[in-house]
Amino acid sequence: MALADEFSKYRSPLVSRYASKEMAFNFSDRKKFSTWRKLWIYLAQAEKALGLPITDAQIAEMETHAEDIDFSMAADEERKLRHDVMAHVHTFAHYCPTAAPIIHLGATSCYVGDNTDLIMLRDGFDILLPKLARVLDRLANFAEKYADLPTLGFTHYQPAQLTTVGKRASLWLQDLCMDMRNLERARDDLRFRGVKGTTGTQASFLQLFQGDHDKVEELDRMVTEKAGFKKAYLVTGQTYSRKVDIDCLSSLASLGSTVHKICTDIRLLANLKEIEEPFEKEQIGSSAMPYKRNPMRAERCCSLARHLVALMADPLQTAAVQWLERTLDDSANRRISLPESFLTADIILSTLQNITEGLVVYPKVIERHIRHELPFMATENIIMAMVKAGGNRQVSRFLSEEVHPLLEPYKAKLNVKIDLEL
Repeated sequence: MALADEFSKYRSPLVSRYASKEMAFNFSDRKKFSTWRKLWIYLAQAEKALGLPITDAQIAEMETHAEDIDFSMAADEERKLRHDVMAHVHTFAHYCPTAAPIIHLGATSCYVGDNTDLIMLRDGFDILLPKLARVLDRLANFAEKYADLPTLGFTHYQPAQLTTVGKRASLWLQDLCMDMRNLERARDDLRFRGVKGTTGTQASFLQLFQGDHDKVEELDRMVTEKAGFKKAYLVTGQTYSRKVDIDCLSSLASLGSTVHKICTDIRLLANLKEIEEPFEKEQIGSSAMPYKRNPMRAERCCSLARHLVALMADPLQTAAVQWLERTLDDSANRRISLPESFLTADIILSTLQNITEGLVVYPKVIERHIRHELPFMATENIIMAMVKAGGNRQVSRFLSEEVHPLLEPYKAKLNVKIDLEL
């Protein structure tokens, strides 16, 4: 019955069909709510160390139940309270009766909500960066292998001068190197929201520590360090600035643009039968046309990359409408846009790695295309030779002078137009 129910409701293809288990877990409820509990433990540990009346037994009790989350109880509590954080406070407290009075002490919902988001963003980048590095490695090997293989270059998707297969791949590599830099910067620029109180003033913590500013600052530093961050944001409202989300998702959207361009190039070359993505032994190209070798992986990358680029609009608009210290109309949007951006980036990198590990090159086809266009490509060399011999570089005048006499017998028919019925 449970299995039947699973197929009776919408499931995001990003999780059920595409993304890796590690990225799906990174944005899972289990990761989210267990991180909330760790943050409550970090807070209690730091508050105790700074002199608040919290016992070792209370902290030990919380640590014992950090992972065994009763999701059913939490869901029931949220239906009653209409507040997800307090629902989990109550659920945690039910299993930690001794620690119940000090769970979430002095904190606001964004202490767990925003700090957990920042942890997930950081960990999400840590999943993506090695995948991007693998793509760069595979593509660099490909570019080196085919560095000297001449191929027909295209501008405007019209035959142009020669380049090499490796040189073309180096264009893809250069863009991906920019993306690596952008993702590393976005990851390294992330800070912790820390312990900032309800409107970013830390007033509740100042009250707990009887106005001792040094202790409140030390509390912020200690919890930030426990969470694995070197720095916290100097100032926040109730939330960290939503421009942070813009920085993170813009680096992913830019990656999406790069991958779309690379995979579009591969699709165009597949049509020319010069280069193909890997094709499995038992893979079916088309249900009706078995001879076809459709570039399905590259097409999937393009499809998902468009979604990744489109998601960039969400953080831009969200940051623009955060009134004063915060407004809650960011929450529902961020629950979708942040995970989906990372899940989408995850699958396009995995797919692109698969493509770049098995690209197939057909040198004979490439050579045939070059030979077909050689007479046209030779015109540039002829023009350069004429200039060296003292001719005029104004090619259009030269061509007019040579071509127009050839057209003279056909002058009366040159203005005839035809309409094609499609």
